[in-house]
Amino acid sequence: MSARLKGKAAVITGGGGGIGSAAGRIFCAEGARVALVDHSEEIVIAAADAIRREVADAQVHTVVADLGVEAQAGRVVEDVVARLGAVDVLVNNVGIRRYEAIADAPWETWDAIVRVNLLSFVSMARAALPHLRRSGRGSIINTSSTYAVYGRKGMGAYDATKAGVLALTRTLAFEEAEHGVRANAICPGFTRTPFHLERLGESAVDGLVPPCALKRWALPDEMAYPMLWLASDEASYVTGATLMIDGGLPA
Repeated sequence: MSARLKGKAAVITGGGGGIGSAAGRIFCAEGARVALVDHSEEIVIAAADAIRREVADAQVHTVVADLGVEAQAGRVVEDVVARLGAVDVLVNNVGIRRYEAIADAPWETWDAIVRVNLLSFVSMARAALPHLRRSGRGSIINTSSTYAVYGRKGMGAYDATKAGVLALTRTLAFEEAEHGVRANAICPGFTRTPFHLERLGESAVDGLVPPCALKRWALPDEMAYPMLWLASDEASYVTGATLMIDGGLPA
């Protein structure tokens, strides 16, 4: 590794999941101090322990929080700054989903998904912005979805929030440029995460060929490496961008 994030402190929400933990490991390997945030203490501690085993001298910390509650964001950022001394990179990666058509999904489903998938991105950005501005080279990376852009049926609430994430990202990019803060989004396609393996089963995942040009599932690392680039100073002229990381998924 080349220490592309040396000296940077990064916060990753959804840090116990497949993409979040992969980003945490790669960020640590590239020299960052990392805080993984997740609602599950067991999952996030396991993710941090795995990073410590794989990355020598990894500076990785854990924070347990329900980011569907607005006040939790301020507590998380205060905790991270106390431990890491700064926030240079914010990765908004937390997300929940329900498999329900718009006609069937109750208000409670919409409320829960909007709170976590969209409003937590807002509350975390607002809490972190003073520190990101102070950095002078702050980077916000928001995880959206290919289905924020492409159509499908059965996940209206999830897809609507992911489309909102793209709009939020563009607005943040324009509002924060004068403060030296960049904001970008990635749109993952079919990714072989523990979530899908547990939901579908490994044999079902192996048997499903995604309808993309590359005809395979992505590994979590293949989402984390674009995050690494966006977090680094190599992407210093990139803001307001949407990166489609979907193996060539047609609209």
